[in-house]
Amino acid sequence: MLALLPPLIVLCPLAAATILLLSAGRMPPPAARVLAAGAVGLAAALTLWLAVRFLSAPPPTYRLDVVLWHWMRVGGFDARIAFTLDPLSLVMMLVVTGVGFLIHLYACGYMRGDPDVARFFACMTLFVAAMLVLVLSSDLLCLYIGWEGVGLCSYLLIGFWYAEAANGAAARKAFIVTRIGDAALLCGLLLLATRIGGLDIATLLQPGHLGGGPVAEAAAALLLGGALAKSAQVPFQVWLPDAMAGPTPVSALIHAATMVTAGVYLIARLHPLFLAAPTVMAATAVLGLVTLLLAAGSALAQTDIKRILAFSTISQLGYMFLALGTGAWGAAIFHLVTHAIFKALLFMAAGAVILRVHHQQDIFRMGGLGRAMPGVFAAFAAGAAALAGLPLVTAGFYSKEAILQQAWHAAPLLWAGALLGAFLTALYISRCLLIVFLGPVRTAPTGRTEASMAIPLAGLSVLALTGGLIEMPNAIAPVHLLFRLLAPVLGPPTAEDAEGGAGLLLAGALAPLAGIAVAWGLWRPRAGAIAPADDGLARGARAGWGFDAIYGLLLVRPFLALGWLNRRDLFDRVPDLLAAATRWGARLLGRMQDGRVRRYAGWIAAGTVAALCLAVRP
Repeated sequence: MLALLPPLIVLCPLAAATILLLSAGRMPPPAARVLAAGAVGLAAALTLWLAVRFLSAPPPTYRLDVVLWHWMRVGGFDARIAFTLDPLSLVMMLVVTGVGFLIHLYACGYMRGDPDVARFFACMTLFVAAMLVLVLSSDLLCLYIGWEGVGLCSYLLIGFWYAEAANGAAARKAFIVTRIGDAALLCGLLLLATRIGGLDIATLLQPGHLGGGPVAEAAAALLLGGALAKSAQVPFQVWLPDAMAGPTPVSALIHAATMVTAGVYLIARLHPLFLAAPTVMAATAVLGLVTLLLAAGSALAQTDIKRILAFSTISQLGYMFLALGTGAWGAAIFHLVTHAIFKALLFMAAGAVILRVHHQQDIFRMGGLGRAMPGVFAAFAAGAAALAGLPLVTAGFYSKEAILQQAWHAAPLLWAGALLGAFLTALYISRCLLIVFLGPVRTAPTGRTEASMAIPLAGLSVLALTGGLIEMPNAIAPVHLLFRLLAPVLGPPTAEDAEGGAGLLLAGALAPLAGIAVAWGLWRPRAGAIAPADDGLARGARAGWGFDAIYGLLLVRPFLALGWLNRRDLFDRVPDLLAAATRWGARLLGRMQDGRVRRYAGWIAAGTVAALCLAVRP
């Protein structure tokens, strides 16, 4: 019975997506909402039941393999469509289905009145199904199907409102940038397949199969390239802020529980390969640190509330990559879980604000909204506190503290950079909270937040404050539920995972408090209007430090110029010559049809004579 549940959980959103797509928009919007939310809710309930069954009576190896069918057998290469249930995939399933269900429930209210709601929910449920395939796959080729599936769905959802040219451009940008990483990932899979003879994850990670040396370094580097692009890390981070063109539930789904976490999951799943490639591990940590600082600086200068949260996502993913690069696999997954909770909460609270202020997204045109929408204010404050890592009372504090402790033991310089990132995180999210919800009212809100939107906000608010209690440092309480759960996959927790000392704990607690204090001094409510900074540094940070301009100058413009110069290249000449030959032959044959009967008769007689000559020839 247990083996039937993983395929059934994937089938629930997949079946809903299929029905919605086949309806071709003819399904009534209420039915589409009920079908989509019900399917993902059923998947979440089944996942919860599966977790209870698995944890109460785990298999001897804490691993359950479910082979659906053999996809292909070519020589010694065997690819299967198969799922593996273990503690890591179980945690990811709980995140994807649980947070995904709350986002679908929220979307039922947010997308009310949209004429294409059936298409929207078809893509959303397909997104969840693809992510479940990704986290459950026991074969890297099967995982690649889910990997490409979430990429396709992100393109469809970011450009959902395709009538606006900017939305289509944002969707294409996300697809093209992530496609670069997908190509690197595919090359890494091909390299592993030729080296190992297959892509079964369990076989791949067996001791002695990987070894070390240039092949392991090259494979790990290629896989890292795929993970960096999918998780929007430097130098591929440029697509994620523009992805805000999609509806807010899409932003919550992409940025919280699905696509951007795929890269983190991939590295954690294949961590023995990365342990065999120390250079790639070091690069992962450095790129994570650079990303978290650059993105935090950009978030501090943004004026669009959704772009603030988008750059925040990039920065928090940088924390996860920093943890992965230092070998803190459990800490990375812990922060993935807490981030999924509080970032989904922040996006959904921001969406509720945007709806009630007439789709205004500029925080400097908001203000004083805390009095008009106290429930949304409380939800946003809970998410902001968790993101900032408010000590002791939020989930974000405990997950971030686990990363800081490991960074200290790996390299104090990494710890210092991560601590600076914690200060900047508290600074930019406090800035957003103070400007939007306190001070004078600039745009008067209207209407009420629907119950289908308020219920997920309330549930996620509780989790954002209490979810971190499953894993705590020994200096506070010896609670290590998550690390012990993940131990069969990621290895037992090390001393660095639990021991950090009172000094490190105090520094990690003071950094966000300092950020909140500085934000209060700079953006506390005043009688006069607060304006965004407009100096050169602020403009550079607001533009994402000029990465788009650099890529446009070095890559996009030369490519377009080359395309213009080569618009009539040699390869185009081949079909052109065939077309010209066809036209010339048609004209030549057309001359024979001149309407002269005597000439027709002559040709017939000549043909007859020629045929007779051939027939009587000895």
